[in-house]
Formats: sequence, C-alpha cells, structure tokens
Amino acid sequence: MKKYTSLMVVATLGATLPLSGHVFAQDSTLKEVQNAISKGDTDISMRYRYERVDQDSIDKTANASTLLTRLTYKSADLNGFYGVFEVDNITAIGNENYNSTVNGNTVYPVVADPTLTEVNLAFVGYKTGGFDLSFGRQRINHNDQRFVGGVAWRQNEQTYDAYRVQYADEGKFKFDYSYVYNVNRIFGPDSPNADLQGNIHLLNVNYNLDKTHKLTAYAYELDFDTALAISTRTVGASYDGNVGDIKLHAAYAVQSDTGNNPNNFSTQYVALELGTKVSAVNVGIGYESLGSDNGVGFTTPLATLHKFQGFADKFLNTPGVGVNDLYVKASGKIGKVNLTAVYHQLDSDVGSIDYGNELNLIATYPVADKVSLLLKYANYSADGFAVDTNKFWSMVNFKF
Repeated sequence: MKKYTSLMVVATLGATLPLSGHVFAQDSTLKEVQNAISKGDTDISMRYRYERVDQDSIDKTANASTLLTRLTYKSADLNGFYGVFEVDNITAIGNENYNSTVNGNTVYPVVADPTLTEVNLAFVGYKTGGFDLSFGRQRINHNDQRFVGGVAWRQNEQTYDAYRVQYADEGKFKFDYSYVYNVNRIFGPDSPNADLQGNIHLLNVNYNLDKTHKLTAYAYELDFDTALAISTRTVGASYDGNVGDIKLHAAYAVQSDTGNNPNNFSTQYVALELGTKVSAVNVGIGYESLGSDNGVGFTTPLATLHKFQGFADKFLNTPGVGVNDLYVKASGKIGKVNLTAVYHQLDSDVGSIDYGNELNLIATYPVADKVSLLLKYANYSADGFAVDTNKFWSMVNFKF
C-alpha cells in the first residue's frame, strides 16, 4: 500500500508540474515494472512418460514415449498486480507408435499426448484483501475436479481462457466464479477438437464449518457454441468431513439441457464414499452414479475424467443409459513406496447392463528431493460395454 500511495502522489505531481516532473513519474513507474519483472520466479519442470496400451479391438499395441518440458514464470507483486506466463513443449522420444488423435497413426490405440509447443498459461492477476482477480489463460480446478479440472494427467493440460473472481475469508469461506469463453482441451491446437467455445459460467462456493467438516455448492452453465449435445446446466452440493474415524464424501447434483442442446432431459448425479484406517492401511468403499433420462447420460465434459471410473478411460463419454461405479480401494506404504489399489464394478443406470470391471494399481517412489517415480496399471475386463483393455505407465517427474 505504501508503494501504491507513493506512485499515486508521483503521478499526480507529474500531471501538474513541468515536463521534468512528468518524466520523473514515468521513470519511477517504469522502474517499478522492471523490478517486478526482474524479481519474478522462473521454474522448469520435466515429465517423462511411457504409456503402453493393449486393446482387443486393435491389433497393434500402442507404445508412447513422450517428454513434457514446462517453463513457468511468475512476476513479483506490483501494487497487487502480477503476471503468469507458462510454455509447454511435448516431444516424442523415438517413433510415434501410438494414435495421438492428430498424428494419423490410427492403426494404434489412442494415447492423447500430441507433440507440440504452446502457451499453456498467460494471465494477469490482481490481489487485494481476500480477492484475487485474473484474466487470461489459466488453470481452474474445483474441488476433486469431478466437474471442472485441468486433466493434468495428460501431457497437454486443459486450461481456460477466462475472467475469474476468487475470494477467501480467513480460510472458512471461499467463493470462485469464472466466465469462460474458451476451453483449451488436451488434444492440442492442430486438432479439430482443440477448443470448446461458448458462454460458460463456473460458480463454486466452499464453507468450512470447522477443521473437519466442509460444505460445497456449485452451479455450472455450459452453453457451447458448437458442442450442442453437451450444453448443460448443473447445480449441486457436496459434503466432506470426518465422523469419528470415518472419512466421508457425499455429493448430489441435478443436470438438464441448456442453450441450443437438441435433447430434453433432466438427470442426477450421486456420489458417496466412506474411508477409514485399518492398522497402517487406508481402506475405502464408494459408489458413484451418473444417471440417465430420455436416453441421455449425465455428462461432465470439463472434468479431469481420468480420475474417475477407472484409469483405462472407458467412460470419458457417459453412455446414454448412464453409468454406476461401485468401487473399493486400499492404500499404504512399504518403506518409501506408496501403494494404491482400486477395484471398480461398472454397470448402467438404466437397463441393468453389466459393463465390466476394472483393476487399478499405483506405486510411487520419491527418488530424490525433486525427482519422483510413478508406475501405474489398469486392466479393464469388458462384459456389456467396450473391449478388454490393458494400460501400463511408467513416469518420472523432475523439478528444477
């Protein structure tokens, strides 16, 4: 505030004093801008990943070896203003023996990691009190990313061109509203599916009752210009907290058509998960239902979908008869190795169709202070939906 007051005084004097005073004000402002830029933070990170996909419907096996290199710059504060700029490069290591969705290698299964160099983030922000205002290309992640997220698992992250207002009140109350006019999807700028444009309103409100109980309410108006069939209005709420030794997550939402969606429907979303610790192992059981109405399933096109309904990604597009996911999971540590296992039983919301089941396994290991290793496996066994699929990942993260 002291710098801001001084700058205002200098600017006022510059408007009333001779030209030399005006030049002094300009020089002072320029110096502060230069300082904000020169004192900013620059980070470099790299993520190498090998992904193997063996899918029954395709003879060839995908082998994707890719490297993500990310350069991030954030300026120092200038009277509350700041800027963020981030560039990503994704390079294939060796032959592109996979279908990136834009490389033309359709004889292979899809691994949606196109090679590219692009601006991932570019926005200006302003912080004052509990408010944080931002404009430009930015990340937007709400809660567990079930409805709005960045799909950061993929090498090319999903980002949002948006005007955003956030407010936080001493850690209890959080308000987050964004008007998004374009979604930069994971498929890269060369893809016909690169963008989702429209009038998109994202509202998320959190209130912490205390340290162990949180309520969330949200409303999402997705009125897309061309993706009319997924233009939806979603309103819902969730609870996260601890009841004794039980960790609880519960959510409910309703969704209907909006904008120029040619379909007429109103359907529901329900989620419930219970978890606890048994000895040194965290165990949990959960149920998630994306309902159906008039042959249309509940959709979440802006979600980080890879986190839900199995890592094999068979339900990125909700079937018209919906999908129910009953799952159990366990996690723990052996030395420094973190281990997680999840089993999914998947069926339809309408018509009692047994889709199949999926087993997911994860192991992570901190190799060094800024180096980590991840191994991951997914086995989808099809019954009434899609085909048998096996996926394996090995990934190394570096931060500098």
